[in-house]
Amino acid sequence: MGFFDKLFKRNKEQEVQKEALDEGLKKTKEGFFSKIAKAIAGKDKVDEEVLDQLEEALVAADVGVDTTIAIINRIEERVAKEKYVGTSALNEVLQDGIMSVLTDAPGNEFATFDIPAGKKPYVVLVVGVNGVGKTTTIGKLAYNYKKNGKNVLLGAADTFRAAAVDQLTIWSERVGVPIVKKEMGSDPSSVAFDAVQSAIARDVDVVIIDTAGRLHNKAHLMEELSKIRRVIGKKMPDAPHEVLLVLDGSTGQNAIEQAKQFTAVTDITALAITKLDGTAKGGVVLAIAHQFNIPVKYIGVGEKMEDLQIFNKEEFVDSLFSL
Repeated sequence: MGFFDKLFKRNKEQEVQKEALDEGLKKTKEGFFSKIAKAIAGKDKVDEEVLDQLEEALVAADVGVDTTIAIINRIEERVAKEKYVGTSALNEVLQDGIMSVLTDAPGNEFATFDIPAGKKPYVVLVVGVNGVGKTTTIGKLAYNYKKNGKNVLLGAADTFRAAAVDQLTIWSERVGVPIVKKEMGSDPSSVAFDAVQSAIARDVDVVIIDTAGRLHNKAHLMEELSKIRRVIGKKMPDAPHEVLLVLDGSTGQNAIEQAKQFTAVTDITALAITKLDGTAKGGVVLAIAHQFNIPVKYIGVGEKMEDLQIFNKEEFVDSLFSL
């Protein structure tokens, strides 16, 4: 039983989600803790050598240099304050250090697949490069919003790839929600406008709009996203309410580079990190949460529709350390 298991009582659904999270982070945990075990072998206290090896373990888990330094500094402060910290307490000290970097990102606490009062339809613009799981994430979002009692509509504004529209159509049918789409090559902003207009007419709660995943032409991407925002704003002045950037967690530091490029061309309000179940690089979540002033809102820990989870920093850290 992990530390946070003792603090929180979960209902049956939450227990299932926690089990999925534990399983999804298994590869990251195994690689990470094998290195920690090596770092403290034969040691009875946390000294400079332990900290150096712990630093190497964190960097190897794709936590990133800046975030690793922040965690190590937190541990050093604890060691200096308490004078003696045995290796038996290292897990607790390390959890404290990791929690400190996650807490730095504001807006991390999203309790349910719900929408703010007075934001109907709640317009979500989804961005990200091709191949990160963007369309799949949209489908899973639609499923979870619908499961939470919301009426959902999809907008297929990635009109530069026929496959993108086809894939989103398949997801709309699978989840059982309507979709607004046009022929390939259509103006993406016109699709976005029609989606919002249709959502208003149908009294829809949530409209999720897909966008093109291209970074090779940043000027074009910025222009396109800006136009979509302007056109949507003509119908709903405060929309989009959320701009969600989808990142592939299995790419490690490359995901951070993508985040840098997208945040440079548009205002991102939330992050979804996918494919954590197939990688030992789950530490990238810590790096992203620490380096960007943007909350990690969702994480993907499996292929099932339920495996897109709302990110909970306490549960995440608990899964990294639970046996």
